Amino acid sequence: MSIDPFSSKNLRRPVPVVQSHANYHPNKKNVLNRLARAIGHLKGIRTMVEDDVDCSEILIQLSAVRSALNNAGKIILTDHINHCLLHAYESGDKEMIARLNDAIGKFLK
Repeated sequence: MSIDPFSSKNLRRPVPVVQSHANYHPNKKNVLNRLARAIGHLKGIRTMVEDDVDCSEILIQLSAVRSALNNAGKIILTDHINHCLLHAYESGDKEMIARLNDAIGKFLK
């Protein structure tokens, strides 16, 4: 029996979804493509571990996945600033601004 680490039931904690305005993500397809590639790459790394591939090679591949995820995050962050943060500022929604700032802070950790 194989466990799918990407299954939502295997997440440590549920991810809260908060939507207080219509979300518009102009780069959605780009982000989804990058995430799909990163997931495929990560599955390949899992196979490398199972096949006892040299640790240095695995670390290099993990670094590539981390970079891919960071790049997807940068695209989302740009959309976030250009749309969500601007909307929150224009509407004067201080609670939304606080949530958005918190999300940015967590991404930048």
